[in-house]
Amino acid sequence: MAEVDFIIGHKEYRVAAQDGEERLLQRAAAVLDAEAQQILAQAGRTPEPRLLLLAGLMLADRVATLEERAEKAERHLNRLQANPPRVEVPVIPSDLKEAMAELAARAESLADRLEEQGGR
Repeated sequence: MAEVDFIIGHKEYRVAAQDGEERLLQRAAAVLDAEAQQILAQAGRTPEPRLLLLAGLMLADRVATLEERAEKAERHLNRLQANPPRVEVPVIPSDLKEAMAELAARAESLADRLEEQGGR
């Protein structure tokens, strides 16, 4: 089992961690320290228990907000999956298709005639 050293606020800590989880613990400590530093910047020197309590409450508030956003996103995704948006593909009327085909044939015929006349 490894030990991880870190600082939160103005105090050093050493905590045991499962092998391979040292980075996770350091990352969590860094997040908690960032909150503690904000409190210290605003309130000045604060007793350790109060500092940790306030930092924990700030993080809990952030987590609650993120959970609400995640739940809202999941509900939106579920609605989209249950009722996918309809994609409307324009339908070309058959008489228009026929007219376009006739125009294309005429254009090809004119091009052939022009080619023949130019080749003489």
